[in-house]
Amino acid sequence: MATPLVSEIEVARPPEEVYAYATDPTRFPEWQDDVVEVRLAGDGPPAVGSRFVTSRRMGRGPRTMTQEVTELDAPRRWAARGVDGAFRPHATVTVEPIDGGSRSRVTFTLDFEGRGFGDLLVPVIRKMAAKTAPTSYRHLKERLEGRDDAKRAP
Repeated sequence: MATPLVSEIEVARPPEEVYAYATDPTRFPEWQDDVVEVRLAGDGPPAVGSRFVTSRRMGRGPRTMTQEVTELDAPRRWAARGVDGAFRPHATVTVEPIDGGSRSRVTFTLDFEGRGFGDLLVPVIRKMAAKTAPTSYRHLKERLEGRDDAKRAP
């Protein structure tokens, strides 16, 4: 894999609120422009091994992929990886308290793995993500700082 894409933002909300919102897959369509829909696979609270199916606008139409939660350490760290398809995202969200816990520093790490012909797509997908991810992170910050309903628990 190439060097992961790493982005950092600061949010004027406590880590617990930021973590709950940013790592809830059902909230992804609210702040990620390319996400059309997310469906949770299975019942029960989120846990390592939980899966969700994400439909994203990519190229000529929506692409659906299944992702699995690989780390869950609220309110500090969350990670998920793609488990199907030609290219598979690996995403990590790290939330650190700043200013005595009244604010948060959020670090996003994003990488992709290709399978079969997906190896050829990975550079294109990385380039698209490098272009669109900062806008998504800005939307996340705006939603968390500007809307009370962003605080609701997942």
